Amino acid sequence: MDSGDSDRERASVVRVLPAVAPRKLAKVPFVEMADGRLQGVVSSGSDIARVYVSSISVRDHGLSCSTNNNRPCGGLRGAYPCKHIDALAAEAVLQYGMERVARYLRVAAPEGGNLLSALLVTHEPAPAAVVFSRFLRHLAYLERPGAASPIPELQWFPAAGVAR
Repeated sequence: MDSGDSDRERASVVRVLPAVAPRKLAKVPFVEMADGRLQGVVSSGSDIARVYVSSISVRDHGLSCSTNNNRPCGGLRGAYPCKHIDALAAEAVLQYGMERVARYLRVAAPEGGNLLSALLVTHEPAPAAVVFSRFLRHLAYLERPGAASPIPELQWFPAAGVAR
């Protein structure tokens, strides 16, 4: 093992994969594939103070969209996606790539590039609070100054290559 590997094992940071293409962070500031859902925070097109938490579940391709205080999105009609879910899916493809997102949602990557066309969607309300809370925590870490010392609240992340 060279010294570069040991330095990386002791670091409090993880390698971040670069985005496939530049994203519009003002429209969709947070996208993640976690908790069995493609989920994220999408800005409202009509009210600068409002955001929506949108998600697509892996198992049933259930769509969910509501404001950060759990008011349902008026554009989500049953299994028909709203513009927030459209924006979430498009930004996820920019962030992670079509192949990776399609694999996560357990569908074949569509030829034409429209991820939602490959899904057999249903309506499945999901709680917005957890995703929105994670987004706020994400913002707090972005405001932290850079440091070489460990961040105590991130110490629970497993270090790659460390035998237990």
